[in-house]
Amino acid sequence: MDLFDYMRQEEQRKEAPLASRIRPKTLDGFVGQEHILGPGKLLYRAIKADKLSSVIFYGPPGTGKTTLAMVIANTTSAFFEELNASTSGKKDMEAVVEKAKQNRGAYGKKTILFIDEIHRFNKSQQDFLLPHVEDGTVILIGATTENPYFEVNSALVSRSNVFELKPLSAQNIRELVMRAVYDNESGMGSFNATITDEAADFLSDVAEGDARKALNAIELGILSTERNEESGKIEITLEVAEECIQRRAIRYDKDGDNHYDIISAFIKSMRGSDPDAAVYYLAKMLYGGESVTFIARRIMICACEDVGNADPQAIQVAVSCALAAERVGIPEAQIILAHAAIYVATAPKSNSVVNAIFSANDAVKKYGNAEVPPYLKDAHYAGSAELGHVGYKYAHDYPMHYVDQQYLPDAIKDIKFYEPGDNGYEVDIKKWFDKIKGEQSEEK
Repeated sequence: MDLFDYMRQEEQRKEAPLASRIRPKTLDGFVGQEHILGPGKLLYRAIKADKLSSVIFYGPPGTGKTTLAMVIANTTSAFFEELNASTSGKKDMEAVVEKAKQNRGAYGKKTILFIDEIHRFNKSQQDFLLPHVEDGTVILIGATTENPYFEVNSALVSRSNVFELKPLSAQNIRELVMRAVYDNESGMGSFNATITDEAADFLSDVAEGDARKALNAIELGILSTERNEESGKIEITLEVAEECIQRRAIRYDKDGDNHYDIISAFIKSMRGSDPDAAVYYLAKMLYGGESVTFIARRIMICACEDVGNADPQAIQVAVSCALAAERVGIPEAQIILAHAAIYVATAPKSNSVVNAIFSANDAVKKYGNAEVPPYLKDAHYAGSAELGHVGYKYAHDYPMHYVDQQYLPDAIKDIKFYEPGDNGYEVDIKKWFDKIKGEQSEEK
């Protein structure tokens, strides 16, 4: 690199967006992704020791994939080359590979090749990389927002460690927001700006795990807001933050009473079979930055507590949607959660399952030492017959695969814990019980 190249790069750095300028140069300044970058973790150790093998970073936008690659570039002793799959082709890769071979021959040093958006390379372009990754000519760092197991050559994936980067927490983004406002070196501290706690919390929540969203809003706010005449400072208030990110703040305190009021209304709307209200409160929680996992848990509970066996499919839908929502993430997860909430809200209702377990709990507290009928005890060992563990009737040996037999202890043998309701599938359960028990009574 000559003087002119250096000056050009410095000018580009100064004119780059805030999200690019604020990127840390070392691991110590990296924010988030503690599950792979915490002290002692494999990736942390490999970067610190400059012993990195080929890796693929996979995760949503704004979670630090490119930033992590730049940290590696600044800490490694290897040569570092960068390509973007959106604008680069096979010729660019050939040039990098040739340069890597020369560097290894002349200096005995490795070359790290960072390819952003690697999933955009077609199969032949990805295939070209394979032998050079395999023989160590280049150490690959691939970054992608798509699942590499579907979008990247399987042979290339098998030769790389795949690390999934997750959406940043609101606390992570808040830390970056404060750094952006007050850091003189890489942030916008020289503009003499301030940000209110309310605005910082709002941006941290609505960014939805994407640091770039919050940082772009901060940059726009500082560059477009007039200074306060009295203090001489640029003040980033909640109103400024709302305007810069084009989202209106709503009253939703995730740690206060409002949080519990909204989730309570959400559950009661599903229980009350009002899908419109359920979707409204769902949207309000998501807009306020509520955790997808928290919402999904409440839907699953409602599916069993308020629907139960009136529609046994409800819990299957709720669980499937919960897993899908966590896997997909925001914004698409809102559709999946709405699917589950509407299903539960419109399903027939029954709390018979709740009554059953609560009644059984009471019985256990009162008759917890009641003896199990001897014929139900384990009879799979020598001497069990002498202990009286005989007389069990195997249900499948009888018509309808049912036999009238006492299963509860004598002390509570006449108690009914589960009483099927009059809605949905529980009507069929009740009819089935009446049928099998009625036919056995007639045979007697």
